Amino acid sequence: MSIALRTGIALASIFMLAATARAEPPRLVKQGTATQLHVQGKPMLLIAGELGNSSASSAAYMAPHWKRLKDMHLNTVLAPVSWELIEPVEGKFDFSSVDALIRDARANRLKLVFLWFGAWKNSMSTYVPAWVKRDQNRFPRAQLPNGQGVDILSSMAPATLEADQKAFAALMTHIKAVDDRQNTVVMTQVENEIGMLPVARDYGPLADAAFKGQVPAELMTYLQQHRDALRPQLKQCWEEQGAKTSGTWAEVFGPGHPAEEIFTAWTYARFANALTGAGKAAYAMPMYVNVALNRPGRLPGEYPSGGPLPHLIDIWKAGAPALDFLAPDIYFPNFVDIVNIYKRPDNPLFIPEANNADHPQVPGNALYAIGKLDAIGFGPFSIESVDEKPGALGQTYDLLEQLSPHILAAQGLGRMSGFRPKALYDETLVYEPVTETIGDYRFTVSFADIQRPVATTDTGNAGGIIIQTGPEDYLVAGQGITVTFAPVGPGPSLAGIDSAWEGRFDAQGRWVPGRLLNGDQTHQGRHIRLQAGDFQIQKIRLYRYQ
Repeated sequence: MSIALRTGIALASIFMLAATARAEPPRLVKQGTATQLHVQGKPMLLIAGELGNSSASSAAYMAPHWKRLKDMHLNTVLAPVSWELIEPVEGKFDFSSVDALIRDARANRLKLVFLWFGAWKNSMSTYVPAWVKRDQNRFPRAQLPNGQGVDILSSMAPATLEADQKAFAALMTHIKAVDDRQNTVVMTQVENEIGMLPVARDYGPLADAAFKGQVPAELMTYLQQHRDALRPQLKQCWEEQGAKTSGTWAEVFGPGHPAEEIFTAWTYARFANALTGAGKAAYAMPMYVNVALNRPGRLPGEYPSGGPLPHLIDIWKAGAPALDFLAPDIYFPNFVDIVNIYKRPDNPLFIPEANNADHPQVPGNALYAIGKLDAIGFGPFSIESVDEKPGALGQTYDLLEQLSPHILAAQGLGRMSGFRPKALYDETLVYEPVTETIGDYRFTVSFADIQRPVATTDTGNAGGIIIQTGPEDYLVAGQGITVTFAPVGPGPSLAGIDSAWEGRFDAQGRWVPGRLLNGDQTHQGRHIRLQAGDFQIQKIRLYRYQ
């Protein structure tokens, strides 16, 4: 072998070792006030959709859907991984279903968020292996007050936690082994919509003993340190009992449902924290827990109690610090109210489920969450059920795909906002214009001529996003909005349109202009209008005059 050849091989080996040394799992990185997901060292916006609960269990079932999802401009698919499939016999793992998901996602240039269906899925324990289901002595069920069991594993059982940890750690170890270099899997959800039904807490012997015991010191310390910032319902519950610094659950939080649900939230949070710790020890990628929200007026137990619900966020923050964030699954019309609860300095926003994919509010919700609240990503449920036509969601995702570099550059820096008509819980739409200052201009966004009082396919998906790209340069995208503008700060007091171009960004991110819209389409320079039903991007430059 020649010296040159030996030298070349040695250098190649060095480069390979250096590349291996630089390999790291996906991670969360701060930019200004935003938190971004970085994959292979670059920020990524998750333009996502979640599969139906059973779809990912069959590669054959999923085969015709992958290309369709890519054609809808998704870059990420949220896919369940169930405990019963990967560990059908205790201690013997079968990752063929996991490997098929990774293989097919890669083939279609898609990323994955895995949803761990372990001890609980939508409160129940239906995705655990048969050897867990059938051994009630080792893996006890939660119990009703009369001692009857429910099909929910008790969060108090050490054996259940240990078995779930082993399986979850094995999954994460396998992902690292097969995907560490490619980073096809970018995040992991820990369990799915944890919550207790049909009562507020478990009444089994382990749970009863813990409920009668003292509130853990870690929780009491958190309450005292965060007293001024606690969620109002929790703060009121604690302070009505005298804001005690120690005591039993009933002494600290009062008798009945409030104390019982707070106790349940703590036990679930501690379980999820331990499970997350085991998973991150194997492969330290971002991990989160999702939540099934409660309807107003329902009592604990009438909804899945104890999950990271709005009034219990602080319990979860205290009990599960290993989690990177808590994520709301939103099927209610008052989307704007809900996401503004979960966007906190200690909780970046990610929306794994936002109605079904064909729901009329989904496009506007996506633009609002990403544009206004710097969401890491957005994903409606049952994404594979969408028909082959792109529809409003596909057109919205087309815009987001084109705009991703500009969105990521602007997140957390005050250079972007999102807009949609606010919907109330009763589905009434609020039509008042929304005003936002971005750079040196104040934008007022009004929505399409909406005459009907509730969200429909025609009215509910209006929305837009405005991104500042230069001192007087902006991208305006969406549909069903009219935008006016005024200067802020010193200088001439009037604003006009220097230019307004329609167009799109090509696959390389280059702007391809269409028509120049400086006439009738801008009402002779008075506004920017994106007509209802016409998803588009306009590149505008403003100027000031006296």
